[in-house]
Amino acid sequence: MLLTITTTHRPASDLGFLLHKNPGRVHDMPLAFGRAVLFYPEVSETSATFVLALDVDPVALVRGKGQGKSSGGLLDQYVNDRPYAASSFLSVAIAKTLRNALGGSSKERPDLAMLAIPLEARILPLPVRGSEGLVEKLFKPLGYDITIEPIPLDDKWPEWGPSPYVAMTLRATCRLRDLLAHLYVLIPVLDKQKHYFVERSELEKLLDKGEGWLAQHPSKELIANRYLRFKKSWTKEVLERLGEDGPVVTEDDVVEVAAPAEAAGDEPIVEMKKDAAEEALEKPIRLHELRLDTVAAVLKDKGARRVVDLGCGSGKLLKRLLSEKQFTEVLGVDVSSISLEMAERRLKFDRMSERQLKRIRIVQGALTYRDRRIEGYDGAALVEVIEHLEPDRLAALERVLFEAAKPGVVVITTPNSEYNAKFEGMKPGQMRHADHRFEWTRAEFEAWAKPVAERCGYTVAFSGIGEEDAALGAPSQMAVFEKTA
Repeated sequence: MLLTITTTHRPASDLGFLLHKNPGRVHDMPLAFGRAVLFYPEVSETSATFVLALDVDPVALVRGKGQGKSSGGLLDQYVNDRPYAASSFLSVAIAKTLRNALGGSSKERPDLAMLAIPLEARILPLPVRGSEGLVEKLFKPLGYDITIEPIPLDDKWPEWGPSPYVAMTLRATCRLRDLLAHLYVLIPVLDKQKHYFVERSELEKLLDKGEGWLAQHPSKELIANRYLRFKKSWTKEVLERLGEDGPVVTEDDVVEVAAPAEAAGDEPIVEMKKDAAEEALEKPIRLHELRLDTVAAVLKDKGARRVVDLGCGSGKLLKRLLSEKQFTEVLGVDVSSISLEMAERRLKFDRMSERQLKRIRIVQGALTYRDRRIEGYDGAALVEVIEHLEPDRLAALERVLFEAAKPGVVVITTPNSEYNAKFEGMKPGQMRHADHRFEWTRAEFEAWAKPVAERCGYTVAFSGIGEEDAALGAPSQMAVFEKTA
């Protein structure tokens, strides 16, 4: 079975530093069930390809260490597809032979290890056992372009049924460590089998390799269930622990909302059900629209031209930014692929002129992991975003935004919890959105923002959005950070 990884990042020879494998050598590594041969058939300034060829010994599968007291070997029969099909054996080979790359470390190129670069991975033959469209269901939410080529079985044996084998190619601009983690977890999920006994340690492996992406994956329950060999109690525990990382969005979480007059005859606009509920609460004071208008106006007033909307959701702020000629480049980032699809629909990407398409880009990404795609912008906006993070993840956001990305101006809005007392029907302590992890008072917001600004070289100014109550303040609060140097 083969795994190939190709990059066109320049210089492409840097792939050797990321994989910790010298492109000038062939690496032969013994494994408990066979051997892995690692080599580079192509290395140039513009393109490099790495190959992991896994040779599984079918006799060793039967005579090797058992997977439990009832078994005499890794597999209990000689006739099977394990020596020939990409499976959990390939996942183990990735972990054993590419351990440092999977962990995201590179002694010679530490910055490169954290950089999203163009990558193409090809695996064959890959068994896909399950519902139709399973490959797309697993990999598309992670931002991959996917090509699937069926590998037919021998026509002489029709009784064998349809072939479960394919050659799969994935393309994305991402970190190598993320690509390897996705393959490590999802190859056994596609196969629906494992060659070894699944102990509780597999639960921790899943959480470790799924960090930063599994919690937001719309099929995380299916992934956990298959990866853990349908051990329901472990799957439940994984889902509970993943829940600490924030909400997961699926198609069941969206609802159609009334389209604006100018969109009559278009496809219906959709919105998150939970977001729609919050907007309904704030609608009498037109807070949602006012918040977006205010943020766009601040970015314009501060002279920003290249702007990133972090947590762009369905694209409402992006639409406002595109309407202003001052903003020459607009980037939207969100962890939810469904939200990004809604943004594309709202912005009418399919009808947008070539000139406009050059100004706008939307990408999938998490705000608590460094992403070079968001670095170097004049301005950044986080509109009602921070309250969706667990408080202990705010430090990671601070590092990503203020220490790594370093935009010239950052505009952050968040609810003013003091004002909640004025909303009809809200109980004491209740939050406006079902997925909010906290809602701050004005003093709490300032107590967080001022030290961040001082530590990271920014000034910060605070103001309210919406009509202010003499005692409770405005319904929403805003901090505008400006870089001092």
